[in-house]
Amino acid sequence: MTLTYQTAGESHGPALTAIVSGLPAGLDVSLAEINAMLARRQQGHGRGGRMKIETDTVDITAGVRHGKTLGSPVALMVRNADWKNWGDRMAIEPLTAARRARLRKDKLGAAVTQPRPGHVDLAGILKWDHSDVRNVLERASARATATQVAVGAICKQLLREFGIEVLSHMVQLGDIHADCHGLTYAQIMSRALRDADFHCADPRVRDRMFKAVDAARRRGDTLGGVNEVIAVGAPPGLGSCMNWSDRLDARLAGALMGVQAMKGVEIGMGFETARRLGSEVHDEILPRRRRSPLDIAYDRNRNNAGGLEGGITNGQPIVVRVAQKPISTLMRPLCSVDIKTHQAVKAVRERSDTTAVPAGGVICEAVVAIVLAQAFLEKFGGDSMREIRRNHLGYLRQIARR
Repeated sequence: MTLTYQTAGESHGPALTAIVSGLPAGLDVSLAEINAMLARRQQGHGRGGRMKIETDTVDITAGVRHGKTLGSPVALMVRNADWKNWGDRMAIEPLTAARRARLRKDKLGAAVTQPRPGHVDLAGILKWDHSDVRNVLERASARATATQVAVGAICKQLLREFGIEVLSHMVQLGDIHADCHGLTYAQIMSRALRDADFHCADPRVRDRMFKAVDAARRRGDTLGGVNEVIAVGAPPGLGSCMNWSDRLDARLAGALMGVQAMKGVEIGMGFETARRLGSEVHDEILPRRRRSPLDIAYDRNRNNAGGLEGGITNGQPIVVRVAQKPISTLMRPLCSVDIKTHQAVKAVRERSDTTAVPAGGVICEAVVAIVLAQAFLEKFGGDSMREIRRNHLGYLRQIARR
């Protein structure tokens, strides 16, 4: 069975939900690990008031018994604490006269008619024929990524069973670049995990980042940045070059561009490859001294390809960088047009963050884990963890003999 998932829920609705199908039976699932990743998503200097209201935890309502998956669909739910303040504005039932009267007195209950530049607001109301932008913005909100992170946390637990680890760190905030040159994967991740403010492995830029976020907040502006996701331990052979749609690099890029606010993806050296000679770009193949009977006989002199060649993993760490635009909601809003009066106005202001780049890295980390888990199960898939372990071990023995 193919690993798939679907999410549902609005930013200020009762809850966010996800259903995951295709997980094998017998996978150990840790609620503590899922909740820890949800907590990381809520971290970061520059987050707004919503993070003071929500403390995200997941409820698993189906598909897991006594800590292990059953092979049936897994249902996840993250409740919205702020729902209690939005019961009238986001009511599921038809509006009663009493509720309409309360909404008339509620400033936030009025229809949103001033779309924000950079957000889906205008395109969404035109597409779905709405007269209230809230009907679009609630689902388009990055709040919806909470369940995506929960799904990714389960996928990370699956991958770890086979020696694959996925983590992220921030490498740029605005025009401030972190320098991680010379650091190992373990050093980068240890430093990033200790930094709750920016998830950055370069402590030398922390003060500049703090000042940049605070200055943007004072101006009523927002900041974007770049996160890097690294996956180590993936064997050669995930993905395919036989059809464009099966290329793992294309699947990663497509999934990451599906995350709110992401505007660019590069793998390995990325766009820099266009400015270099081939001799400076391609990773030479070298013989390798085997430390284990399951080691392959080949190594590389570097990893400019970011672990992917021809859409297939080559055994090197997978390295993906994702550019995140500044948040579209500005406290000093840009010009817009009221969709009801067609008059020039300032865009609506919703409660928002100054920057969510640290959170964006955790979300991208989850997405990479999901795509890698899908590719892993396509290669080694079975109905149970025992079957998958047998398939995986047989493949490692096969390629070690080459």
